[in-house]
Amino acid sequence: MEDPVLFKVENGIGLITLNRPERRNSFNEALLRLLYTYIEEVGKNDEIRVGIITGNGKSFCSGIDLAVIGKENIFDPRGDGRDLPLVMADCDKPLIGAVNGHAITGGFELALNCDFLIASENAMFADTHAKVGIHPGWGMTQLLQQAVGQRMAKQMSLTCQFVNAEQALRLGLVNEVVPHDLLMPRVLEIARQICEVNRDMMATVKALIEYRNRTTLDDAYARERAEFRRFVMEKMKQA
Repeated sequence: MEDPVLFKVENGIGLITLNRPERRNSFNEALLRLLYTYIEEVGKNDEIRVGIITGNGKSFCSGIDLAVIGKENIFDPRGDGRDLPLVMADCDKPLIGAVNGHAITGGFELALNCDFLIASENAMFADTHAKVGIHPGWGMTQLLQQAVGQRMAKQMSLTCQFVNAEQALRLGLVNEVVPHDLLMPRVLEIARQICEVNRDMMATVKALIEYRNRTTLDDAYARERAEFRRFVMEKMKQA
């Protein structure tokens, strides 16, 4: 029996594939344990420059497997208190979501926690927390409105209706939509482009962009300028 998450590293790219296609790649305890471990491996392995998260089969991820609620520890699967948003936020390397199919509820949250998304034409997105009666906990109420605006986030989360790939593109939820058979070639192309840039400066730019999420525009702008001054002074000392 194959592992519920597959992982391979090639040419600086760490590919994480959810692998429960018979259950639409829904989360159970074993899947989450491996998912968290592989995301952490992307962050700490010096050979890896960028990570990709995708799903095997017709779905990206359908969220929590309702059959395991109350039976498995899906909220703290490793017993270390670290959940999905924390594990992903601690990864200082880009994580690209290659959304190959349905991304529903918790699976949608997994996608939203990625740095950006490239979608197959078959991708579909839905927040069904209100429909199935499960409290959101991995960032849906904050990350969705950050991506599409508060009014559209309310419509999506309160109606629980699906948004297709083209709608997601118009809303700014995904960066690109490509034919299904070109999804992984396109995502790998983007990943290779990231691998070619200066590693240290890429991490710096990523951190500066994300710093804006925690503060005001004025403060974020001042931080960039201050770090630029330090960068210039350091270069002058080395000259």
